[in-house]
Amino acid sequence: MSIASPFRAVLALALLAGGFDAVHADAAPAVHRIVRVGLPAASPGTSGRLLLFAMPASAAKDGKPEAVDTNPFRPTAVSVAARDVTWIGGGQTVDIDTDGEAFPAGFSALPPGDYLVQAVLDVGHDYNYHGRGAGDLLSAVTAVKLAPGGTVPTLVLDKTVPAKDPWLLSPRVPQAVRDALPEARKHAHAEIMPSAALTAFAGRPLAIRAWVLTPPGYDAKASTRYPTVYVTHGFGGGFDEYAGTIASLWSAMANRQMPPMIWVLLDESGPTGTHEFADSVNNGPWGQALTTEYIPWLEGRYRMDAKVGGRFLNGHSSGGWATLWLQTRYPKVFGGTWSTSPDPSDFHNFTNIDLYAPHANAYKAPDGTAYPLVRDDGKVIATFETFARLERVLGAYGGQLASFDWVFSPRGKDGRPQPMFNRDTGVIDPEVVAYWRDHYDIAQRLRTQWPTLKPDLDGKIHLIVGTADTFYLDGSAKLLKETLDGLHARSDIRFLPGKTHFDLYVEGDDRQALMKKIAWEMYGVARPGQGR
Repeated sequence: MSIASPFRAVLALALLAGGFDAVHADAAPAVHRIVRVGLPAASPGTSGRLLLFAMPASAAKDGKPEAVDTNPFRPTAVSVAARDVTWIGGGQTVDIDTDGEAFPAGFSALPPGDYLVQAVLDVGHDYNYHGRGAGDLLSAVTAVKLAPGGTVPTLVLDKTVPAKDPWLLSPRVPQAVRDALPEARKHAHAEIMPSAALTAFAGRPLAIRAWVLTPPGYDAKASTRYPTVYVTHGFGGGFDEYAGTIASLWSAMANRQMPPMIWVLLDESGPTGTHEFADSVNNGPWGQALTTEYIPWLEGRYRMDAKVGGRFLNGHSSGGWATLWLQTRYPKVFGGTWSTSPDPSDFHNFTNIDLYAPHANAYKAPDGTAYPLVRDDGKVIATFETFARLERVLGAYGGQLASFDWVFSPRGKDGRPQPMFNRDTGVIDPEVVAYWRDHYDIAQRLRTQWPTLKPDLDGKIHLIVGTADTFYLDGSAKLLKETLDGLHARSDIRFLPGKTHFDLYVEGDDRQALMKKIAWEMYGVARPGQGR
């Protein structure tokens, strides 16, 4: 490890058992900083991924914050160190080497000064997906001076993250939507169906979960039937994250800003990230289970159209890829997808990276420049490599990039998916990419199977993305459009000028303006002449 100055060399410290010990300037190797973390004596034993977060105290806006955590839009602002803890009992402690698994570098590289640190034990190994979740253990945010003679107590994991109320709305949700939630909840039904196909694959019970929201005036005993929209969430979403969507949809239908339809809000989250309703050798046959088990089951319970022309798909980001995949993989089941800002649909542009290029590398372009992954206001704020290295420190499961491997990759000899790229070097494995291409590259599927797909798929693909998409997903969408245009296919692909990943649906004060337009377009397909 290089040292920036003689003073930094003197300041190679060891943080161990309650204190910082200065290392003499004559000592050649830098001494790793070791932090001790413990459980209260009365705590039951547990295990998990131990994470230590550190940030300069000067970065705190209002004194000491309630939490020290990572931020994907300021990925290097907080340092993280990690280790797995197979077991820790009440009253026991474990040490974490902050120069072992660490991001963006070992803590010995931190300049001297005042810091805020916090320890977290991720008991579910899902920090990459959910962040701090129910049951995780936290220490207090502790002020530390990284300087000779500075001290720090053992960090005690004496707080437990409580379960989240799934119906608690963010303060940012408009008041009209908040007011609609009590009534909307009366019409939202949790529908959980054990899946034979998924259970057989996993060797343990697995179920498909969704919320079914019925429209105003719905009567289960009446003859009236309704078009049905199957919605999937993006990365980080889940079954307990739909309250705002339920309230927004209900409010819009009640105010006749949307047509009356049945909405099925699917859960595509799992221990490995999002399974995206793909039929995967790692995650299981989720698409098959959805189309052959779950949808027929629902159609036997609700007054749904129960026909191709009355089943529609909508999803954003990873949910956008999932719905685009379902439409192209099962064109005889669905009458159209409206996929927004989908994850890459043509792997010639996988967030700027051509996976098929000779000697492809996920970190560096052929000219040696870093591949950008996250942008805001035209400024690159994270590279692909930065994102990958942070994800690896946070844990092996649930991260966005690891999730892609679990969905797209062949299974390795160790039972885990083969990684598409080397996390140390960025080198892309062409054999794994060939498997991705043959099974999950949507544009490639269209190019090679269009004569067979055309009768059931032509005109059903609707894709909407912003030209300033935060994750550069407009690039892959352009290639998909070129493919469809080259096939002389009927499609609807829209690029909204200046829109990002997070404001695509917004017009003025209406955060769901695009969703309302999409709903009326769907309704016009199901009920010709009745759409707007």
